[in-house]
Amino acid sequence: MSGHSKWHNIRLKKGKVDAQRGALFTKLSKEIILAAKNGSPDPEANYRLKMAVDKARANNMPQDNIKRAIGRASGAGEREIEEIRYEGYGPAGVAVIVDAATDNRNRTASELRFLFSRNDGNLGETGSVGWMFAARGIVEVDPGRLGEDELTEKALVDGVIDVRFGAASSSGQAAEVLTEPQALMAVKDALEAQGLQVRSAQLAMEPTQTSRPAGSDAEKVLNFLDALEEHEDVQRVYSNADFDEAQLEALA
Repeated sequence: MSGHSKWHNIRLKKGKVDAQRGALFTKLSKEIILAAKNGSPDPEANYRLKMAVDKARANNMPQDNIKRAIGRASGAGEREIEEIRYEGYGPAGVAVIVDAATDNRNRTASELRFLFSRNDGNLGETGSVGWMFAARGIVEVDPGRLGEDELTEKALVDGVIDVRFGAASSSGQAAEVLTEPQALMAVKDALEAQGLQVRSAQLAMEPTQTSRPAGSDAEKVLNFLDALEEHEDVQRVYSNADFDEAQLEALA
């Protein structure tokens, strides 16, 4: 499990991510709008939309809000939301990818550029760090009473790359099943068919090489990643920063 993912889960456990429910719902709504705009408005026929709706429900987003967001995808007179990927380097040279959803790309680019520069980093061109990441699907599973060997045996279905354990989340221990991106939903369905409890399923960018900042650099990197995640237009942040558990607990 990447260091940044560990940090994100610790922040979840401590209630430090999207403390204001309104901010969280805004980000969830944007993801639903983008998913519906780029495919069918029916979640059963649009796997990205299904993932977005499932995530919204898991975060107690009201059904009316979900329906309204789906409707906005084709609504006349609505300000169009577009998704943009930004790449760059943060403190200590860590590579960072930011996925944003915005109705004003100039504003978002300017504000993100400022965040990068203020934190001893720089916003780069498309492809500047993307080569250090690979697209993957991640299915988070509740192991229940299963041991690692038993869970691994159940989880190794077609499309699975790896099974990782020890991921702390807001609801306790979990296992992460890493998949080929195109196999994400098939793997999720296969795991559920075996009686496993799936907590979440999402596409992500996994670093193929990592960087471990030390000392004060570790805190600078984590503060920078926090600032990015808290920006209203930012949907997801990926980095190749890696931290050990002791560092993260000390800084959380």
